[in-house]
Amino acid sequence: MELIESLHESQIINLWRYLLLKEIALIAEDGTPVKIIYPGRINNDQGADFRDAVMVTKQGLVIGDIEIHVKSSDWQAHRHHLNPQYNRVILHVVMKSDRKKATYLENGRSIPTLALNKYIGSSIPLVDPRTVSNTPCSGCCASLPLDNIADFLDSAGKQRFLTKADKFEANIAQVGANQSLYQGIMGALGYYKNRRPFLELARRLPIRLLESISEGKISDEECLIRQQAIMLGTAGLLPSQRDNGHQDKLDDEWITLEKLGASFHSIETMPPNSWHLFRIRPSNFPIRRLIAMSYLLLRYRRKGMLEEMVNMLKETPLNKGHRRLEVALVVITGGYWANHFDFGSSSRIESSALLGRGRAADIVVNVLLPFVFVWGKLNSQPELSRKAFAFYHNYPKLSVNTVERHMIKQIGLDSSLANSAQRQQGLIHIYNTLCTQGKCDYCRLGSKVSSNGAHIQS
Repeated sequence: MELIESLHESQIINLWRYLLLKEIALIAEDGTPVKIIYPGRINNDQGADFRDAVMVTKQGLVIGDIEIHVKSSDWQAHRHHLNPQYNRVILHVVMKSDRKKATYLENGRSIPTLALNKYIGSSIPLVDPRTVSNTPCSGCCASLPLDNIADFLDSAGKQRFLTKADKFEANIAQVGANQSLYQGIMGALGYYKNRRPFLELARRLPIRLLESISEGKISDEECLIRQQAIMLGTAGLLPSQRDNGHQDKLDDEWITLEKLGASFHSIETMPPNSWHLFRIRPSNFPIRRLIAMSYLLLRYRRKGMLEEMVNMLKETPLNKGHRRLEVALVVITGGYWANHFDFGSSSRIESSALLGRGRAADIVVNVLLPFVFVWGKLNSQPELSRKAFAFYHNYPKLSVNTVERHMIKQIGLDSSLANSAQRQQGLIHIYNTLCTQGKCDYCRLGSKVSSNGAHIQS
């Protein structure tokens, strides 16, 4: 067998996917039988190599991530045992186990290690990555009528919308409509990496407090800078609260926010390590998104965000009205933040859009429409609820995200069929509620699961 040390992790990943196709009975190094139900999707970002996998062990159904290494000792060599990002890992797949100790996560939990070398012969097979699409329903759409697939996507998209609406209804009962809408927008501004810290900031800084800043006769400029200072200060993202290497390059914007931020000392500040700042695109940087939120609050200062947005949807015609909804959330600015994503000269970028149309459309579909759907229901305005869903049903296609891209490849879907926001949302709903829960046999794509976890076309 060729030297294992000379292999690259990408080769191990391809070999792992190839062996899954062979439907071999897998046994972990500690003797635990492992059956892969869903291998997950390849992760091109930080963290484990495969996200959202499903397997069965003696503990039952286990859901999480899978990490691939050449040797089992690489887990500690790469310091994954100290990194909480790897606490979702449920299986450590290696070419060779070179240490007897268990694989431990940062939270102290141990996971099984699976060595692949005992499942191959005297030489490592050459694997073409194009031939190892080992997901359970790979290519299942090829033999299905297009109408059946379209109906399934529409139905799944509707279920995702109603699930979001149910969550808003529960949240409104707990915190009120105004705060619920605000939290929804804040969470959406954080994407999946910073969603939690954005929601935590929204909890610490409720919208009633932020809107109270705009009360009285203070100017728009004063209102804006005060809201920015309190948000960035409470978030722990002001320069003085971080070791960002720019302390010798002060500018007026920086000094003003620092002074005002220090005056809001009664609110507990979030630790700077609450935020994910590594490998974040400049346009999505948390500081830039918080500045965008301050402009939205200023824009709806007169009547408040809740009333203005609900009324806007009431008055917007369905015919091409989605553009008006997006414009209501787009933020274009001049000045310092037109060409910075953080403080300091090294954070310069060329983009005056703090919140562009693409992200605005995502917020409309995922937050505004399901929220207004529930608001209409709770306020005895069924026509408004119907209009909110009609907007959703007719909403044009959004930007493609990684889950949608994965699902299109996994099921062999003609991407032109995912031609609306509702169908895109349907793909995400199928992934979240079926694929990543090991519920392949509940899927309406016309396939069923065999006893060993492989998918067989019916």
